[in-house]
Amino acid sequence: MTETAYDVVVVGGGPAGLTAALYTTRLGLDTALVDRGGGRAAMMQDTHNVIGVTEDVSGGEFLQTAKAQVESYGADVHRDFIGSASRTDEDGHRFRLEGGDGDYLARRVVLATGFSDAHPDPPLPPTGRGLHYCLHCDAYMFVDEPVYVMGTGDSAAYVAMIMLNFTDEVDLLTRGDEPEWSDETDELLANHPVDVIAEEITALERDDDGWLEAFEFEDGAVRAYRGGFPMYGSEYNTDLHEELGCEITDDGTVAVGDHGETSVDGVYAVGDVTPGHNQIPVAMGQGAKAGIQIHMDLRPFPRSLEEIDEMGGVGEGDVPAVSPALLATAVAHEGHAAGPRVEGAEADAGQQAVDD
Repeated sequence: MTETAYDVVVVGGGPAGLTAALYTTRLGLDTALVDRGGGRAAMMQDTHNVIGVTEDVSGGEFLQTAKAQVESYGADVHRDFIGSASRTDEDGHRFRLEGGDGDYLARRVVLATGFSDAHPDPPLPPTGRGLHYCLHCDAYMFVDEPVYVMGTGDSAAYVAMIMLNFTDEVDLLTRGDEPEWSDETDELLANHPVDVIAEEITALERDDDGWLEAFEFEDGAVRAYRGGFPMYGSEYNTDLHEELGCEITDDGTVAVGDHGETSVDGVYAVGDVTPGHNQIPVAMGQGAKAGIQIHMDLRPFPRSLEEIDEMGGVGEGDVPAVSPALLATAVAHEGHAAGPRVEGAEADAGQQAVDD
């Protein structure tokens, strides 16, 4: 089994993890991004609400571009699954992450492991073509279109009422199950034009592009819908957080501070596994804040007065603090000041061309 040491190991290759890795790498910390593949963002047919990214970009394309960016700055990207995490004390590295292809040692860890949506039983339209999991991302798609919401709890009822902001045709489908929402929610529903449909779905109709057109119900009724939202809850991927001793909230998310700090010093959590809105821009912001905070925590300079008393002043041989590998990548990167630095014979040829 191989064992590789880094300043930072980010687990999870969604928008939050990728952004955290981007920041720590560009801020001079040796970083590994460990991603098993998949995730909620990878399932997106189209990317919505991300400024600068057009809607014809799929989730897979969005993530692939981001991974290439992170790698271009010198981060190591591993396709691996982290099965276990523990604390350690090896050469200043505080955490050991055990993967299928080897172990990773880290001074700081960012866990961006997200959650999995609970899926209703079929028949169902394809995800992104009538089956959608993010109201704030996708409600715009259904302005003035017939919409369904699936579920039996308060969250389903509230999403159905929220969708009235976008369309006047909203059905709440309980699919043969008894409602579990509160009496107060029941009274609210009675005062909003939402139809509660109790019958189970038996079949669906789709157009030539694969978009949902209608559901058929067990009573023989056929009702037109263009899309909708299943509301059956989420399963948060907190195994690694719990193994390291991080505090978990009552709703199953990881308790974090303003910059993604968990209750365990040196462990950060960002993205959908934390409380708040499950949105790409929100996740990216969390990843950026965690990356900056880790940089401020680990950067060696300025050396404090206490450190100067203990270690002496900073000498010319101590700087820069960037590792040789990251330094070589940075100076050769197209984003380097005035372009990539040209070394050796290429530099001589370039200077000769200037002189001529």
